[in-house]
Amino acid sequence: MQEYLQNSEIIDWQHPEILKLAKKIASEYQTREEIAKACFEWVRDEIYHSVDYQMNPVTCRASDVLYYKTGYCYAKSHLLAALLRANNIPAGFCYQRLSIDDRGEPYSLHGFNAVYLSKIGWYRIDARGNREGVNAQFTPPHEKLAFKIQFSEEADFPAVLSEPLQVVVKALQTQSTWDEMLCNLPDIFLKDAENFGLDKTNLI
Repeated sequence: MQEYLQNSEIIDWQHPEILKLAKKIASEYQTREEIAKACFEWVRDEIYHSVDYQMNPVTCRASDVLYYKTGYCYAKSHLLAALLRANNIPAGFCYQRLSIDDRGEPYSLHGFNAVYLSKIGWYRIDARGNREGVNAQFTPPHEKLAFKIQFSEEADFPAVLSEPLQVVVKALQTQSTWDEMLCNLPDIFLKDAENFGLDKTNLI
């Protein structure tokens, strides 16, 4: 589990402000599962999704997501992983490939998290932020993610990665405004998924 607890340039959980928030959240709860749920709900509800709120800048590093209080789904997953790791709770990264407009092409990656809970193992959670048609919750052992697979070119990758995909990090670091990012969302072709540490099970 050590790799799912590590500090990095992007998941900089040792940043003073992240440590401060993580400690504050944890102080109100007793169990690791309660702390994990509280961290999830805080990021889901208190960090504004860049597109939903048309907010700049495009954030990537966990501490920047916290500072600017906004981020794409990927960035929000970076902050959630940082808060969990700061509380010594293993956290990783998961991805889906989804239709951008729910009609088919074009497609892009969608990023969220998995947290390790002692009673059930890895449990996937999606803190992208709820809105009409999106109702992600923390209800272990039952998953309640933001999106479901609808098309054959979409995918729900079961892998739990210890670090964010570099194609995602590069996209976030290259674009500066929410609308630029919306036009340049990261994607991978299904035939290339294994090259990124993702397998292609759970396809329809």
